[in-house]
Amino acid sequence: MIRLTRARRAAGATLLIGAVLVLVGAADALSSTLAERVEPGAGAWRTWVLSSGSQFRLPPPPDAGATRTEVERLREMATVRDAETLDRIGWWDAAAPSYRWNQIAVDESLKAGLNANVASRRLALLHTALADAMIAAWDSKYAHNRPRPAGADPTLQTAIATPPSPSYPDEHAVAGAVAAAVLGEVFPQRAAEFARLAEEAGRTRLLAGVAFPSDVAAGAELGRQVAAAALERGRRDRSDQPWTGGVPTGPGLWTGTPIVPQAATWTPWLLASPAEFRPPPPSAHDSPERAAEMAELRAFQRTPRTNADALFWEAAVGGRRNFEYWNGHLGRLLLEHGQAANAPRVARAYALLNAAFYDAGVACWDAKYTYWSIRPSQLDPEFRTVFPTISHPSFPSAHACYSTASATVLGHLFPRDAAALAALSREAGESRIWAGIHYRSDVTGGQQLAERVAGRAIERARADGAERAAP
Repeated sequence: MIRLTRARRAAGATLLIGAVLVLVGAADALSSTLAERVEPGAGAWRTWVLSSGSQFRLPPPPDAGATRTEVERLREMATVRDAETLDRIGWWDAAAPSYRWNQIAVDESLKAGLNANVASRRLALLHTALADAMIAAWDSKYAHNRPRPAGADPTLQTAIATPPSPSYPDEHAVAGAVAAAVLGEVFPQRAAEFARLAEEAGRTRLLAGVAFPSDVAAGAELGRQVAAAALERGRRDRSDQPWTGGVPTGPGLWTGTPIVPQAATWTPWLLASPAEFRPPPPSAHDSPERAAEMAELRAFQRTPRTNADALFWEAAVGGRRNFEYWNGHLGRLLLEHGQAANAPRVARAYALLNAAFYDAGVACWDAKYTYWSIRPSQLDPEFRTVFPTISHPSFPSAHACYSTASATVLGHLFPRDAAALAALSREAGESRIWAGIHYRSDVTGGQQLAERVAGRAIERARADGAERAAP
């Protein structure tokens, strides 16, 4: 009896130890799952237009019975996955929604031949709306914590990996509704195509088996609410106001047909006003300082290499492509740093970059059309430039403004790459001297102005709640 009791005790101890190990393993698995959740605190990040991430918090998702019905619908949809469907699923799932919608918006801007002022205004409007949309989506996701379809029914076969975030609402549907509304307003002739793409983005999540139909429907409704708030702000930014001024005349003043002079009055995202960081006036046209700068331009020894580099920064990534260039760097960096699938963080990065880019342009145009500084080839008609001078005043350099603001913000978001990005922005500024279309003070003035604009974006980034949980 004693031996039997001891045997039972030994067996019981073995079972107890085994149970403890199982529980420990389960706890480890749970801890791992919790650690892998995507940005559970993102719903509390600072918003751009909304009062908070909870402003449009969704009601609870459908109950267990309705969820089972939805699982069966997803199972039926999975039977029609063909090669083309899988290709579209993969295209939308390659990165977070803001990445793909940035590509779509940039392509539309290039096709329309938009200059940096107009394109950046549209991109900033889109990406601040998408950032708010992801914050709002994450607020509802973690308020309700609805499991993904494969979590509700592990036998469901998905076409892609199940995202490590709650299912409701679907972030691609949220982003699609925002992008379709914003892009449809600024490119009205393409509104139907944007609506088609938004619908496709949501439908691919159903076909992939990673979202419920009610997730997509709720996401689209949330996206429409965010878009309405964003568009209301956009309609008040003065971008629809015509320019009513005139080109001043007098010694040392720029002359010509100004490019988008009204951009100097548009409402910034980060600055209190276009003039908040207005630099002091440049040197007078007949001053010793200006004579020395003109002498520097005349003395510069142009080579095929410097001419090619100047043309690269003008034609390949210049005023009608610079927004593509710096957004392209952001997309690359998100992929290289393993952040491309993190929807709230990707949306935040695009919003910070494009808001700073746009504000740098507004501040730059404010200074240009305050001082009307004469261009080198106007001050000395005998001086030859590498290519024709752009039709707006000389001070400050727009290339220096846009490139420095972009590189500085990206350098903050990706410190490992900050030095390389800063070198690119410096080359962009120097290229204007190599081309002979700017004075040295135009470039340094633009860089200093842009650093202050970028500094405002970085201040916001440090205080928006995201850097407390940075990956």
